[in-house]
Amino acid sequence: MSDFPGAGAWIPEQPSVESLAAGVRECRGCDLFERATQAVPGRGAARARLMLVGEQPGDQEDQQGKPFVGPAGHLLVDAVEQAGLQRQDLYITNVVKHFRWSELRGKRRIHQNPTRAHVAACGPWLMGELDVVRPEGVVLLGGTAGKAVYGTGFRVGEARGTLASWPAEVAGMRPETHVPDWVLPTAHPSAVLRSQERDRDFELLVADLRVAAQALSDRA
Repeated sequence: MSDFPGAGAWIPEQPSVESLAAGVRECRGCDLFERATQAVPGRGAARARLMLVGEQPGDQEDQQGKPFVGPAGHLLVDAVEQAGLQRQDLYITNVVKHFRWSELRGKRRIHQNPTRAHVAACGPWLMGELDVVRPEGVVLLGGTAGKAVYGTGFRVGEARGTLASWPAEVAGMRPETHVPDWVLPTAHPSAVLRSQERDRDFELLVADLRVAAQALSDRA
């Protein structure tokens, strides 16, 4: 059983993109705030048509306070542009808002996956972002984001590139939470960076994002 109080106490009474960001920066809902430089709220249009959801901030995001500004973020920007998605249609965030890391020889901070308890503690933030942004679609980038929505049985390789429905039950979801019209799972851009077949896997990511771009176009 987790001892984390969860983010619920930091959710503003009248949420907006700005007030959610301010609340994220003050959040003490789990232990990750103790070692992180700062929390990293989502960013993008207040009424974005598409929400991109990753795992957690990385080293550069932790230092700059913005999501997807490191190497994986640069790759994602390239993939988004090649897929024909418009930046003004996007809101980008992570399921966990603080960087979880370990130290390598006292010099380098190495990414560690957040635990299920960390993801659950941060769940109210994602639900709050859905309510405020009210996107038509959600792209889940990688396994952690997928499991946050679909549970522990989620596998990126089995689900990627196909439009799916938002599940009836999600941890932390309230009855009034906004439900997007569709969800598209795909790989996390950091997995593409690590791949020994980076060019192929980048093209697969672009192809998946083109499915999201077409879904938005069909509903325009």
